[in-house]
Amino acid sequence: MQNRNSKLIFSALGLFFPGTGLNCFYLLGMRSLWGVAHLIALIGGLAGWWLLHYYAMSSAAGWVLLLLGFISLEASWLTTIVFGLRKDELWDAQFNPHIQLNSQSELATKSGWLTVLCVIFSLIIGAGVMMTFFAITFEQFFISQLEAAKQLSQ
Repeated sequence: MQNRNSKLIFSALGLFFPGTGLNCFYLLGMRSLWGVAHLIALIGGLAGWWLLHYYAMSSAAGWVLLLLGFISLEASWLTTIVFGLRKDELWDAQFNPHIQLNSQSELATKSGWLTVLCVIFSLIIGAGVMMTFFAITFEQFFISQLEAAKQLSQ
């Protein structure tokens, strides 16, 4: 008998380990290209964070790498929301094809409140991180514009 892929485990991995690709690796194994892309982008984002810290927020490469890490985090929370809200029958049809498509079956996926809570917290944390990222980005952009204007006026 094949293993059954749990929607709760997928959602929990996406919520608690965003950007690592663990949720993609859980579904597809080590052959998941999305999981590898998430992991590489997260490592790049951490390198970008270090570059921005080291160069006092003035490294263009740091901003690009940080953006990749940010996209990886947000994509992980978004996939948690999308797949967590998917109907149980569609989940089983795609990720548990060996299970009979009978909702009365004991092996059929039955989403519970924990899955819904993972989706809710993914939405809250993802929105909070996105607003924080945009606020810091725009702040740094306007600071750089003010510094450029000061240099032109002198």
